[in-house]
Amino acid sequence: MDVIIPPEHSDSYEIEAKTAVLKEIEPVVEEMMTEHVKKRRLWFPSDFLPSDEKMDEDDDRTLSKLRERARGIADSVRVSVVLNLLTEEGLPHFHRIISRYLGDKSIWGRWNFLWTAEEDRHGCVLRDYARDARLFKWREVEMMQYAYQEAGFTPEWDKDPYRVFVYTTLQERATQFSHRNTGRVVGEEEPLLKGILASVAADEAKHYTFYRKVFEAILEVDPNRALQSALAIMPSIEMPGISMPNFKDMADIVRRTGIYGPWDYKAIVEEAIKYWKIDVRTGLSEAGRKAQEKILEIPKRLQRVAEYMERRSRIKSFRFDFIYGREFSMK
Repeated sequence: MDVIIPPEHSDSYEIEAKTAVLKEIEPVVEEMMTEHVKKRRLWFPSDFLPSDEKMDEDDDRTLSKLRERARGIADSVRVSVVLNLLTEEGLPHFHRIISRYLGDKSIWGRWNFLWTAEEDRHGCVLRDYARDARLFKWREVEMMQYAYQEAGFTPEWDKDPYRVFVYTTLQERATQFSHRNTGRVVGEEEPLLKGILASVAADEAKHYTFYRKVFEAILEVDPNRALQSALAIMPSIEMPGISMPNFKDMADIVRRTGIYGPWDYKAIVEEAIKYWKIDVRTGLSEAGRKAQEKILEIPKRLQRVAEYMERRSRIKSFRFDFIYGREFSMK
């Protein structure tokens, strides 16, 4: 009887090898998590918005003034707020993906639960703000949120634990940009929303730092596989809201408003390449060197994409039910 030996690079072999590396770097992750907890600032939605049963007249006036200010928020910015809100409420998708490959009992499980608890506040505070400010036709937002959750989020990269960390690094940074820049566009006209978004963005920056360092540790132990995983993700990340109703139009508005777009993603990729020292890594296998070379070419490709989108951009009209069907145009 012939003995069938599984090929060394079968999918199951690759996952087992990568899981072993994650096990090896657990002490480093433990230190990183301890440092993260030391530096974080815990805040809660009730720190920004009065929410107790027994509210005094000052609280009532606070909400009344909030609604007055919120009337001045442009519809294009409202679209960014709802996109940020629904993206944050996609948290169950990501908890599942991280838990699937990292488990619930090791340091990875502890991190996933901690990260989930910190992230959960983001959707909560944006939801509380949007309701108190009366920004949207609320049932339309709820239907979009339901559809997004029901559609799920099952990207191909969730079958590779290394890719999970590349994706979360880039996506956390992109989310930070989106919250921070939405606050910038809101400006001083609505300081409460600006402060909320600044706090959310600061959290995202800390999570970005954690995931970026995790992948750096992976690169040190297993550079060839790590670079191949990075190459699979970095050319273009599928944003978590891709299955959300109206996602493409909302993302287009966010780009046109200057909140987040291709130029920002190019900057994020360049930053990651520099931090991970991808250009100077040596001692690689042939597959590792090829991945390295292709990764270093990605910023040029992203620049061409950004320039192409700018050239093709024309004035376009938009209309969304969640802002009462009002039509507006943008360049």
